[in-house]
Amino acid sequence: MLGLVLLVGITVLFVTGLVSYAAYNPGLAPVNDQTPDKGILGFYLFAWPTDPVWLYRLTQGVHVTLGITLIPVLLAKLWSVVPRLFTLPPARSVTHALERVSLLLLVGGGLFEFTTGVLNVQLDYVFPGSFYPLHFYGAWVFFAAFLAHAALKTPTALRAVRGRLREPSDLVSPRPAPPTVSRRGALWLVGGGSLLLFLTTVGQSLGGPFRRTALLAPHGAADPGGGPNGFQINKTAAYAGITPADTHEDAWRLVVTGRTGTVRLSRAQLLRMPQYSASLPIACVEGWSTADQWWRGVRLRDLAALVGYDGDPPDVFVESLQRHGAFRRAALRANQAADERSLLALAVNGEELSPDHGHPARIIVPAAPGVLNTKWVARLTFGDL
Repeated sequence: MLGLVLLVGITVLFVTGLVSYAAYNPGLAPVNDQTPDKGILGFYLFAWPTDPVWLYRLTQGVHVTLGITLIPVLLAKLWSVVPRLFTLPPARSVTHALERVSLLLLVGGGLFEFTTGVLNVQLDYVFPGSFYPLHFYGAWVFFAAFLAHAALKTPTALRAVRGRLREPSDLVSPRPAPPTVSRRGALWLVGGGSLLLFLTTVGQSLGGPFRRTALLAPHGAADPGGGPNGFQINKTAAYAGITPADTHEDAWRLVVTGRTGTVRLSRAQLLRMPQYSASLPIACVEGWSTADQWWRGVRLRDLAALVGYDGDPPDVFVESLQRHGAFRRAALRANQAADERSLLALAVNGEELSPDHGHPARIIVPAAPGVLNTKWVARLTFGDL
């Protein structure tokens, strides 16, 4: 029973994880690619769409919430096969040795993926190296072992669930202690643990009143502060090293470069351009998302027109005032830049952006991961990347 739940759940986790990786547009530009040596593992990459606007919010919310929900199932499954993991001799034949190696990759890979995933959700980067390549390559190793194991064990699991399994099991102790819980009780315990984790996590993706139930999520509590800018953030201006001197109206200029040259625009000049509004959420890799916020600013396609792109704009390279850290630069595909709802936002919910939300200007693009909605924008370079 536990194995069949994991068969479905881990498959969904793997697919939504690959989808999340594609959403970062790693095939577009080296700056987006956190795993440049992936080779054939990037065979499936595709241009990330802008519709529906809640696409990344859904796929990544499912990925993170399901991963946390499956933790009790994974631990119970490992507990149930402990006798098999420590049988002696460790290898009775070449075939048996290969099976043991696959189990090592399966168990080790599973623990590694779930552990790094939980630590990333909690913004606790205690592991060495970047989360992205660790989780990406680890997922492929784990899932390969998972598929091999599933091919061998699924028929047995199905026969056991149907009550038709007659073959002896090497998971039964030859001298079992008196039982302390029934099998049904064990399943209720695991199911209850998973339900509790689900209820204390899912609210970070649902938003609204459910956010208060997301006790295990770092962005699951009530919205920070109040007013129009009172919604979740990952990185504050202070953390990013953004000072008032950097964003003062006398100092800050947006540099836009394209086919016909370069223009420099003050915030006042941007405000005099046609202003457009879009209702869009922010969704991040940690699984949290905001409710739809009402953004207002200049369309990216209108900025592209200033530098020689009167029709649909090409790809755009975005650079932030932030000097250090991941994703201070990001590339957006042409379909993202061309979308009418893709803005260089100057205001949110009827009020000027706060410093923590990207003042004096930030990118907001439908369905894009949060890190591609660059804050404190300093330069836009339009052209094929």
